[in-house]
Amino acid sequence: MLRDLMPTDTVCGYEVRPGYYQVDGATPVRGGVNFTISSVYATSCELLLFKPRALKPYARLKFPDSYKIGNTYSMIVFGLEIDKFEYAYSFDGPNDPKKGIIFDKNKYILDPYAKAVSGQSDWGVRKGYDNVYKARVVFNDYDWGNFSTPSYPLEELIIYEMHVRGFTQDESSGVKHRGKFEGIREKIPYLKELGINAVELMPIFQFDEMGAHRHYEGKPLYDYWGYNTVCFFAPNTGYEYDHKHNREGTELKKLIRDLKNNGIEVILDVVFNHTAEGNEKGPFFSFKGLDNNIYYMLTPDGKYYNFSGCGNVLNCNHPIVRNFIKACLRYWVTEYKIDGFRFDLASILGRNEDGSPMDQPPLLKSLAFDPILGETKLIAEAWDAGGLYQVGSFPSWNRWAEWNGKYRDDLRRFLKGDGGLAWATAHRLTGSKDLYDPAYRGKNASVNFITCHDGFTLYDLYSYSVKHNEKNGWYNTDGSDDNNSWNCGCEGETDDPEINALRIKMVKNAFAALMCSRGAALFLAGDEFCNTQFGNNNAYCQDNITSWLDWTRKEKYADVFEFFKYMIAFRKKHRVITANRRECTCSLPPESIHSAIPWNTNFDDNTRMLGIMYAGRSSSNDELDEIVYFGTNAYWGRVDVELPGLPTGYIWQLYVDTGREPERVIAEHENILISDRRYTMQGRTVIVCVAKKMY
Repeated sequence: MLRDLMPTDTVCGYEVRPGYYQVDGATPVRGGVNFTISSVYATSCELLLFKPRALKPYARLKFPDSYKIGNTYSMIVFGLEIDKFEYAYSFDGPNDPKKGIIFDKNKYILDPYAKAVSGQSDWGVRKGYDNVYKARVVFNDYDWGNFSTPSYPLEELIIYEMHVRGFTQDESSGVKHRGKFEGIREKIPYLKELGINAVELMPIFQFDEMGAHRHYEGKPLYDYWGYNTVCFFAPNTGYEYDHKHNREGTELKKLIRDLKNNGIEVILDVVFNHTAEGNEKGPFFSFKGLDNNIYYMLTPDGKYYNFSGCGNVLNCNHPIVRNFIKACLRYWVTEYKIDGFRFDLASILGRNEDGSPMDQPPLLKSLAFDPILGETKLIAEAWDAGGLYQVGSFPSWNRWAEWNGKYRDDLRRFLKGDGGLAWATAHRLTGSKDLYDPAYRGKNASVNFITCHDGFTLYDLYSYSVKHNEKNGWYNTDGSDDNNSWNCGCEGETDDPEINALRIKMVKNAFAALMCSRGAALFLAGDEFCNTQFGNNNAYCQDNITSWLDWTRKEKYADVFEFFKYMIAFRKKHRVITANRRECTCSLPPESIHSAIPWNTNFDDNTRMLGIMYAGRSSSNDELDEIVYFGTNAYWGRVDVELPGLPTGYIWQLYVDTGREPERVIAEHENILISDRRYTMQGRTVIVCVAKKMY
């Protein structure tokens, strides 16, 4: 594309020539810019050029008929200075809403392949115009230099889910660039200290936080989470502090580079199930004006299906939409070096054009076998708002992993003391093989989590028995009512020292269980210092301290932070937890399930004590056996436990007991040996023991 090109025609006073039809979007070429866009049903297309921040175009360049091949328009426009213009399109064509075809040549249409969207840089500021989006051309010349890609197996990931703005927006974060990509970069030393090895960024594709702007009691509410995509190829410039036009994405690339250089992978939370255009009453700025009946899943009368709960559904398995999604993911992997994607409401990606579930969805299969995405982690939220729940049955081809919603639900219920869950919890702790048969799903299918952005924080899980979402403005009707939470005896904040101590113990129990489970582990940013959302379990619209991390709690709950650090390091050190290693010299099974009596699994509805033992060759010394025991007593009273027998020369050493005084929960350095294998667990506690070689 860098060879010398000569214009062949003049359009609206600009020298032009036919462009590169296989290069979508707007791309700099020598002497000009290449514009390529496709529409099946449009009868004509105009390129609109704007002065920066202008509301009306200063030039309208109609693509000559000869510049269209098939359904693709492509034109090189010479003499354009990249930093002096913005662009959009106008399409003319039939308008038959009952057939889902709604062309309107008076609408400005955003290029779906745009690498930057103009007018979106100032967070929370109402723009001078609504639902008018223009694009900018972006230089793709970032020098990555020498950087490393950690490339961890999925089962070894400890994923830290964060919202870019909320992570550092509060003044207590102590960073200079609060709420920005750069703010996260300033916090990399903290992430390293904590020990996580992957971050999962909530949506960073361009979205308009003002799209659902409302007020509650005089306070503004925003589309804060960002699950309403405006443009899939453009990073959200509201997360950049230095708004250098035509260099959008540079700050994100710096962040990704430095995270990787510090051993931290980057996963993006992506939303391909719907867009910010909504339904018939929603805005009209992109796919609606391009090929509405192709990009969206429509009912027979031209209305919008709503399996997303957000007004529309992308028609993901139409060949054109499928290719668009694949091109987008390839772009983020090649240009931004992204390690993986978590797909929001991913069951929609497996629906046919009529909305019915498919056995082998073409989109999911093509992504599983795409060579560019060959080492990229693909993680599905395996359900949607239309009732399609596929946890354990999501189409995978041994490539797709899943957010394990059953892990969340079973662990929450068991840990708070519900009965009849011993076997289910044993399955969840040991990799959920009842859901993910290793013969078909390998060992990388389950992403375990107890908390995420959607729901209570871990602290709130044990501080509130019901949701408190009144400030969202929906009379507390939004958000899930099925939280499996427990307030430990008092709803909300209390001065009762016994209740507060119990809450902290429950937080530690939950995190210890997560770190001692097979499968990738994910937790919500701020859980490590008991961040609270004050009982709000659906804080999607709260751009305030409800959703921001309150970093003063790191000091207040320092023992919790130290416990999280310790358990993360413990999981990394004892890799026998995360994957089967070579068999023990003593021939212990790689994993085994126990009650208070070793090897006894006669569980009943009253069984609330559960033990898991992992065994294999040591990752640091292949001549040694590595044996780890995790025990959890969800009963409210003490239980006398007998640990499993060990090979000759080994003895159990206590590493963790959440039933001890807070400063003594971590017991590794006290060298407490359990010579008779008998230990009394206090009510609602967990223990972690490691077999120590004595001779």
